Amino acid sequence: MRREPVGVVGSIAPWNYPLQMAAWKILPAVAAGNTIVLKPAELTPLTSLLFAQAATDAGIPDGVINIVTGTGKEAGEHLVGHPDVAMTSFTGSTAVGKRVAEIATATVKRIHLELGGKAPFVVFDDADLDAAVNGAVAGALINTGQDCTAATRAYVQRPLYEAFVQKTAALMETVRLGDPFAAGTDLGPLISHVQRDRVAAFVDRARAYARVVTGGEAPEGELAKGAYYRPTLVADAAQDSEIVQSELFGPVLVVLPFDSDDEGIALANDTPYGLAASAWSRDVYRANRATREIKAGCVWVNDHIPIISEMPHGGYKASGFGKDMSSYSFEEYTQIKHVMFDNTGVARKDWHRTIFGDR
Repeated sequence: MRREPVGVVGSIAPWNYPLQMAAWKILPAVAAGNTIVLKPAELTPLTSLLFAQAATDAGIPDGVINIVTGTGKEAGEHLVGHPDVAMTSFTGSTAVGKRVAEIATATVKRIHLELGGKAPFVVFDDADLDAAVNGAVAGALINTGQDCTAATRAYVQRPLYEAFVQKTAALMETVRLGDPFAAGTDLGPLISHVQRDRVAAFVDRARAYARVVTGGEAPEGELAKGAYYRPTLVADAAQDSEIVQSELFGPVLVVLPFDSDDEGIALANDTPYGLAASAWSRDVYRANRATREIKAGCVWVNDHIPIISEMPHGGYKASGFGKDMSSYSFEEYTQIKHVMFDNTGVARKDWHRTIFGDR
């Protein structure tokens, strides 16, 4: 068995972790013997350009790591559709991922898609409540909520529900917004005012059918000049509502109650996405059942969000397929060749009887 490079890899990285995502795509592709053309998001191109410059300075030959900037509609679609590109790796929204797959199909190229998420955070009634509250706030607000694995849907078993809502809201209210470079800042701005307004619109529409427990607004004063939005907790929304089903990409957590374990797991699976999830319980059997039955590429137990380079990252369902990080990502960028030698020196093989009969 031989693993060989696929050839030229055309990759498209998102804006939420621009340097990290560029590394996730460039390093395994090049390690597997490929060359790569990476298109960073048009909002965040600079770190990818610096990465390529650092690679050149380190002695990587010209043409191995290439960066092309531009919009998705122009540069991205041209890169995906180019006949000399043997593989496309895309991280971004599910809607754009479908377009990438459509274009790639025309040249029958390999695709690796890491798409959207709507991670459930399932709290069973035997969980450590304080640990779950801290985990929910940290997991929902990391990178200002602009993380496809962020905790976005908290399902809390009925006996802990009200206490969880109150404690989570209280902890969110202590989070300090401000300059990301300042030591006293907990939460910075979103990527843009456009994204801030998109998140705010989701929350404003939710007021018609749910309860905004805390947050739900942009700060006033000096911070109003930036794309800031207060940490927001929404309760009592219906499972099929927009704010439960759609990816917001902002500092918003929705919390819903459940009664039986069966219901909690069913609700966790009840979105098109399946990128990440967490289960909170002191019962190892209960926790293991959750890891087995929740349809997600990663399921944490009594934690939410940490990922390490030794473990694979990728989704189920509309969250895509293929893996970043770990040895599994290396396999994404290679193709398998089966090689067989005959070392007997015999001219007439046993299997030739299918042609020559009894001769």
